[in-house]
Amino acid sequence: MYLNLLVIKSARMEEVVSFYQALGIHFEYHQHQRGPLHYAAEVGNMVFEIYPLPENESVNISIRLGFSIDNLDTTVDQLRSAGIKIIREPQQTEWGYTCIVEDPDGRKVELKRIP
Repeated sequence: MYLNLLVIKSARMEEVVSFYQALGIHFEYHQHQRGPLHYAAEVGNMVFEIYPLPENESVNISIRLGFSIDNLDTTVDQLRSAGIKIIREPQQTEWGYTCIVEDPDGRKVELKRIP
């Protein structure tokens, strides 16, 4: 078994998409039949989608995402320059060289350097 789909919702889709694009994720903008326009990307074997947040819902910031990326230090510097909140600076842990940042909606995102 493996995870093949992850959907998050945002009222600030363009900002959130820009954040995840800075991590190296490439999105396409599309629609399934009559559903809402949204962004979708393939990340490994998983589809990662960002949908518009319905007016009667609030963003779920209890979801914590994690991505393994190349050039962790460079990416964190770019995020910092863009005003993204760095929760925990890059450091070596028992799980690898990692840091935690916050996406524009307030979700915690753990970044891990690909060895």
